[in-house]
Amino acid sequence: MPTTTGLPGATIEIAGLTKRFGRVKAVDDLTFSVQPGRVTGFLGPNGAGKTTTLRMLLGLERPSSGKATFNGVRYRRLRRPLMSVGAALEASSFHPGRSARDHLRVYAQAGRVPARRIDDALAAVGLTEAADRRVGGYSLGMRQRLGLAFALLGDPEVLVLDEPINGLDPEGIRWIRHFLRGLAAQGRTVLISSHLLSEVQQSVDDVIIIAKGRLRYAGTLAGLGAQSPGGIAPSTVVDAPRRDDLAQALSAAQLGFERSHSGFVVRGASSEEVGRAAFAAGVELSQLRTDTGSLEDTFLRLVGEDGL
Repeated sequence: MPTTTGLPGATIEIAGLTKRFGRVKAVDDLTFSVQPGRVTGFLGPNGAGKTTTLRMLLGLERPSSGKATFNGVRYRRLRRPLMSVGAALEASSFHPGRSARDHLRVYAQAGRVPARRIDDALAAVGLTEAADRRVGGYSLGMRQRLGLAFALLGDPEVLVLDEPINGLDPEGIRWIRHFLRGLAAQGRTVLISSHLLSEVQQSVDDVIIIAKGRLRYAGTLAGLGAQSPGGIAPSTVVDAPRRDDLAQALSAAQLGFERSHSGFVVRGASSEEVGRAAFAAGVELSQLRTDTGSLEDTFLRLVGEDGL
């Protein structure tokens, strides 16, 4: 899928963003950025202010103060929004009596998007065969795919997706994981929200964590492991068919490791560092992942009791 040139190298910029509903601060002085060419997870428990933040970014809510922009431009000032920013905030917002194709046709006409993009978007998310069925008969996972098709309709440089994995089966989760990474590899900016780190940690490069409307962490996924109590560095679990060769490769790279039933645990090194060491030694890997337990513990510590 070729990229457009509407927002080349688009950076999402959130600066001092605040939203009050009466006496309640739903979003409280948020500042962070989302870079192109990467998948960024926007994380926090339910009610943390994620959806409100996304709605302000997309011009659906007016901030009490602060800014939310794309390369310094507010969404409402973009010349052709659908061809610059693709968004999916609610999988259930489609009229049940219309077909998927009819829904996308309406949006394409309103956004001055070429009609050929309808079939392209449906094919990209695997809905070609179901394109003329009424959405009322869709499963939740199929509605999620239709929401993603809508986001892709204008072939945008930026994707903003609210809980895109919700309702998908394991096969669907694997599919969207590879799909989003493919979009980022094209240089697009991909921001996905979730209330659970475990749902998206294999999909994202960077994470933004908020709780009670305030920023708790912004940085790389590997850097999140370094936020563990006591400053413990992240751990990586790695395995290979030829374990002796893998052990030699890790030793040659001066990476300390421990043997476990699932291979080796490398402490103080990211999965990228371990992968590079194995690649340099010509060792084929059968497993390479960041230690999920320590990351989830760190996430829950950052969001406090709201994460329970």
